[in-house]
Amino acid sequence: MAKPPLNDAPKAEKPRSDALKPSSDPELNENVGEGGGAISLPSHVARSGAFDRLIDRARDYAQASTAENTNKAYAADWKHFARWCRLKGTDPLPLSAELIGLYLTDLAAPSSRSPALSTSTIDRRLSGLAWNYAQRGFALDRKDRHIATVLAGIKRKHARPPVQKEAILPEDILAMVATLPFDLRGLRDRTILLLGYAGGLRRSEIVSLDVGKDDTPDSGGWIEILDGIDGGGAVLMLNAKTGWREVEIGRGSSEQTCPVHALEQWLLFAKIDFGPVFVRTSRNGKRALAARLNDKHVARLIKATVLKSGIRAELPEKDRVALFSGHSLRAGLASSAVVDEPYVQKQLVHTSAEMTRRYQRRRDRFRVNLTKAAGL
Repeated sequence: MAKPPLNDAPKAEKPRSDALKPSSDPELNENVGEGGGAISLPSHVARSGAFDRLIDRARDYAQASTAENTNKAYAADWKHFARWCRLKGTDPLPLSAELIGLYLTDLAAPSSRSPALSTSTIDRRLSGLAWNYAQRGFALDRKDRHIATVLAGIKRKHARPPVQKEAILPEDILAMVATLPFDLRGLRDRTILLLGYAGGLRRSEIVSLDVGKDDTPDSGGWIEILDGIDGGGAVLMLNAKTGWREVEIGRGSSEQTCPVHALEQWLLFAKIDFGPVFVRTSRNGKRALAARLNDKHVARLIKATVLKSGIRAELPEKDRVALFSGHSLRAGLASSAVVDEPYVQKQLVHTSAEMTRRYQRRRDRFRVNLTKAAGL
């Protein structure tokens, strides 16, 4: 096995258990990056049918510890790093902080024709490597000088303000839903837009909803429609990125723009009383099918209705499409809701007010004028 190209390499930390010890061939260990592949028995315990079943179940739980998209991203991170190591004539195992420092350097300033990655992407790649090494029994120390100083230098030299997607404002969402047809598919898509906007939901949260609790194994939550003040509304129980949370969506000022009314109409005419709320429709758009929608449908729906509605029509079509994404619904709620900031922060499940302000593309920035308050 080739050694890392720098001197004074620290002795690699040993895996915590022989059961987690990987093969020297990175190709044979890429499945670990998909979650749960490293779960096994200690070497001194004899295998049995009972243990095999427990191992399979433990692997399922381990894979469920992170979101499916996160598992795919972490697997891709390891695959890219393993390939980079092979091209440099070395191996990703055992863990070498020096080697990772060089890898980060090559991501920021590639020696090949590959495009340089943003600092946020590099940071995410490092998180992916840390997770993958942990599955193999190694602890990647991000504070190691070979990693921390290189990463700090990359951020200092290349960091740029984050590129934010455009917020969908009230007049925008009304124009977008107006472009949809009045068949079953149009009713479904109108509900997706209104519910996602009013709830500040992620696209994965929208499509993971079931009608009732525990309807399907891949459920990410369920919906309950309740009576109450101003006609009540819908309560969404969501199990997503930040864990379980409850989202309240009240009724709108008119049936045409009410997300709860749209939801009731969709469930009624699609004849959905069990399983996924948002499903595919037949080719003619008149019959609901059983298959759950993919979250990419939400992003495609937003881009398509933005184009049809003429939002930001002064820009070329390519630029208009690039401005909006699934996250535009969350940013739209944060930017448009005329309520005290803590209520928006709670709805979006942000841990700080500063994070909520990042989502507020349009707000009265100078309502509190400290300059005048200071006597100037």
